[in-house]
This record gives sequence, structure tokens and C-alpha cells, in this order.
Amino acid sequence: MKTYTRQKLTFEQFLEQCPEEGFYELVDGEIVEVRATRNHDDVANFIFFGFNDEIRRLNLNYVVNNTAVFKTITANGIEQGRKPDVSVIDKDTWRSNRSAYSALEEPIQLAVEVTSTNWEDDYIDKLDEYQRLGITEYWIVDYLAIGLRAGLFRSRHKPPRTKVPRL
Repeated sequence: MKTYTRQKLTFEQFLEQCPEEGFYELVDGEIVEVRATRNHDDVANFIFFGFNDEIRRLNLNYVVNNTAVFKTITANGIEQGRKPDVSVIDKDTWRSNRSAYSALEEPIQLAVEVTSTNWEDDYIDKLDEYQRLGITEYWIVDYLAIGLRAGLFRSRHKPPRTKVPRL
């Protein structure tokens, strides 16, 4: 990950200064580039397209998105800008301000994070921030069992997993 700012930014400043190309988050007041491996993208895309297909098949009032950024607040009151790997958003909420950039401050129906080198963000920081925002369902897709190897779980013989904490 690359950091692009020196001074601490607010969420609004992040939206104004965020580069157009690529994916970025606001973490501790700094613009941080979010990069993923091809494996990570394959897993996220599989989930994205699966949700999209089911939403269409069942004619549900949701939008699946992989670019939306959300304003979250840490336990210390610091504004963050988070971009889940996959978001399921109420279609009316998404379309309520069509001319806005993709940043939202409202809770969504589901946030999905595919773990990678920043697994601590997914298991600890984002879990707390998404709960504070009011997101009721958060999936952590740990296809490499990083949480297991990091000692977050007791058994050494569990396969890669999807963790769905109830918020």
C-alpha cells in the first residue's frame, strides 16, 4: 500500500483530493492506495457476480457495488473512508443522490472484505467501524486462512473460511 498525504485529512478533504485512478481508502487521515492480488480479485469478483445474479433473479431492490466508499468513525472519533471489496446497498439509498460520487455515510445491507496482507484491518478495525456505522452484516472471506495462521482461531486444522460476525 502507498500513502499519498502528509497532513491529516477529513473525509471531505479525502473525497476532494483522492486520485481518480485506482482504489483508495482514508486511514488515520491519510490517503492509502488499496491494491489486490489477482487471487484476491478473483474471489471478490466471484462474490460480486454471485450476488448480482441472485439479486436479478429474485428481483430484489439492491445494488451490488465494488467501488463505493463509506465514511466510518473509529472508537477515537477519527473519520475513515472505507471501500469494501463487495457492497450490497439498498437501491433507493444508492439512487437517492445520482449526481454524488460513490461515497456514502448511510449503513448498507452487507459489506464483504476478502482478507489479504492487511488482514488486521478486516478482522479488527473495519469490523468495529462497520458496526459503528450500523452495517448489520459483515462478511470476512479468509480464503487463505490468514486469521487462522495469525492465531485468531484455536484449531490448526480448519480450512479457509468465511467469517460472518453478527453486528
